[in-house]
Amino acid sequence: MNKISIVVLDFGSQYTQLIAKTLRNLGYYAIIVPYNSSIDEIKKLQPKGIILSGGPASVYEKDAYKIDKELFEISLPILGICYGMQLIVDSFGGEVMLSNHHEYGKTTINRLLEDTLLLDIPPTQTVWMSHSDVVTKLPDDFVVLASSKNSPYAMIKNEEKNIYAIQFHAEVTHSLYGKKILQNFAKHICKCEKNWTMGSFAKQSIQNIKQIVGQDKVLCGVSGGVDSSVVATMLHEAIGENLVAVFVDNGLLRANEVVDVQNMFKQLGINLITVDASSMFLDKLKDITDPEKKRKIIGETFIEVFSNEAKKHDNIKFLAQGTLYTDIIESLSTKGPSKTIKSHHNVGGLPSWMKFELIEPLKEVFKDEARQIGLELGLPAYMINRHPFPGPGLAIRIMGAVDKLGLNILRQSDTVLLEELKSSGWYDKTWQAFAVLLNVHSVGVMGDNRTYDNTICIRVVNAIDGMTATYAKIPHDILEVISRRIINEVDGINRVVYDISSKPPATIEWE
Repeated sequence: MNKISIVVLDFGSQYTQLIAKTLRNLGYYAIIVPYNSSIDEIKKLQPKGIILSGGPASVYEKDAYKIDKELFEISLPILGICYGMQLIVDSFGGEVMLSNHHEYGKTTINRLLEDTLLLDIPPTQTVWMSHSDVVTKLPDDFVVLASSKNSPYAMIKNEEKNIYAIQFHAEVTHSLYGKKILQNFAKHICKCEKNWTMGSFAKQSIQNIKQIVGQDKVLCGVSGGVDSSVVATMLHEAIGENLVAVFVDNGLLRANEVVDVQNMFKQLGINLITVDASSMFLDKLKDITDPEKKRKIIGETFIEVFSNEAKKHDNIKFLAQGTLYTDIIESLSTKGPSKTIKSHHNVGGLPSWMKFELIEPLKEVFKDEARQIGLELGLPAYMINRHPFPGPGLAIRIMGAVDKLGLNILRQSDTVLLEELKSSGWYDKTWQAFAVLLNVHSVGVMGDNRTYDNTICIRVVNAIDGMTATYAKIPHDILEVISRRIINEVDGINRVVYDISSKPPATIEWE
């Protein structure tokens, strides 16, 4: 595998993954590990440098996240970001206090000293602050590199120990030269060499699959989405006919999805087994309204279906999934103290009764990286550019209980939306688009008659990896056509609304 360039210690910031992702985009292999990883664990990774992420805590709180101070003695360059900076200051005897002037949003900082970290960066730059604490006393042997109006110590450095710290978030796009700061840290301070490309990752992953699987068989659950299609293609290249690709019709799919997926895999030359388990899923979901229960039931039922299918084949030892890094971050807190956002049906391991070993080749990559891998493997563009579709399917796009009537209404509405976006050229300009059945009734008028029907919400967003998103500014005339068609063509709908919230604070999906 690639040698690790930078280890990012996660202290719970929702931006932590952006640090690793930005470095990877620059060509440096970065991974995220929990903040409380032992010194020995970190040393085994043999990084060239360490970054301490931001986080929601305050260093002066009783239960604040702390680290072994031996970390500062292992002779590696260190960069602290936001909470990471405050932790460095606290560890070296400085002071951090709650500020009277909080800084949230864009701020201007001014360079006070020349330094390698600021190489090829203007003396004044715009950065993104997000903190209520401030450094009030600098530790001994630290100097100030830059300051802002409310943060006199916006960037600091300990020359002797090669430790840097910044109060702002260099990893977000709002910090105009943030990417350059991270590049300077990796290239010039840590002396990292560029060693991360999707082509090399794909080749190494395929070789790893060959070595792990040998002559055994792998059952791969596919959905037709980018992630599982990429995994199936990697497996097919690695083990050929020993791949058992299974597509489950769970009754929660979009219109024509089964036929579309079957045709896609024919083009890839991969044999696909289709299992109709729609009655099984819908029976188990009857009267279930809690979204987390929906997700859990769907996940468990997928496992049950895969297990039943596996019994029909000999020598299946492995189960492969298209799990992404974003799935893991949003589902679990195993990488650090980040808060659980929602569970994913393909995260959390297998039940004890299921004796397969998991293969998840994409579990350390982001969505846009998965797309790049797909292109490297020769997948057609129309597959790579398909909008994401959640594993639980339409079940989490129906507010409340799931039934055939609601699914039918939602499928028809979703079909209208996608048809209009594709015909207008907006489908390829956006990350994800879908309809949500709100199960909220309101009064309407059709002809001369009063109606009391349901509401459809349209959700269209722009994103890169799904960790953050903004609503797409679809022209009003296109939205008007979508609304008119849904109301005219879908029985039971008399109102269409458009979701203009961003992620965060909202999520992309409604449940």
